[in-house]
Amino acid sequence: MKAYVFPGQGAQFVGMGKDLYDNHATAKDLFEKANKILGFKITEIMFNGTDEDLKQTKVTQPAIFLHSVILARLLKDDFKPDMVAGHSLGEFSALVANKCLTFEDGLKLVSKRADAMQKACELEPSTMAAILGLDDQIVEQVLKEIPEGVVPANYNSPGQLVISGSVAGIQLACERLKDAGAKRTLPLKVGGAFHSPLMEPARVELSKAIESTRFSNGICPIYQNVTAQPVNDPEIIKSNLIAQLTAPVRWTQIMKNMVADGARTIIEVGPGTVLQGLFKKLDRNLLTSSAVVVE
Repeated sequence: MKAYVFPGQGAQFVGMGKDLYDNHATAKDLFEKANKILGFKITEIMFNGTDEDLKQTKVTQPAIFLHSVILARLLKDDFKPDMVAGHSLGEFSALVANKCLTFEDGLKLVSKRADAMQKACELEPSTMAAILGLDDQIVEQVLKEIPEGVVPANYNSPGQLVISGSVAGIQLACERLKDAGAKRTLPLKVGGAFHSPLMEPARVELSKAIESTRFSNGICPIYQNVTAQPVNDPEIIKSNLIAQLTAPVRWTQIMKNMVADGARTIIEVGPGTVLQGLFKKLDRNLLTSSAVVVE
């Protein structure tokens, strides 16, 4: 069985999508449509901007979404998923590729999400850190003992968990987790505490937009971040998508569930190869690759 997976924030690079724009009329049309919907030339930033320009949340999120969704569209009949999933932002890409959302509605929601998250980040200084080489249960137990309210944010793979919270809380958590046996604690260069209660203002703002958007039954189940379970009911998908902003991304659990349900071929659609690497860490026997458009 084939699982198509879609990357999240952090996979961006300058020049992403330019080959698609230059060589495929469908891609060019969709990119130009995106420029109009967003109200600024995201193509100029994606193709010719600086790393700093591309790192702005309001740019990064729609840029990765566009690269992933347009690439999936260009696969045409080769895109035959038995299941899909997306890491954080990538869940929106997966939903459009899966025909649960239209391209236009997906892009509008991603843009709204990026703006809402940026505003939430500006309300309180906050950050994230990756914890390597420690069991998830140990990380969870240590975090419960920290008064600053640091929480697990991304369960990326066994032995790799990203935590989220206030700047002071993350500093303290990293110290405690090193004492508990973590091999490394890596502060991340992010705008704020994504997938934590500090994103509540963004969740409230985005929920209104999601509730007013039409979702359809997809062509196959999507394994959602919040529950790690396969879903095809539009109302449940909406509910999980709203909860996603303040809940952890259960990617480790998603990978295990996909494999348990029969996934043997993993195809990453979008920039980077991070998700393939995480699947390989889980099971070396899986066939992993990046989506490639056949001319």
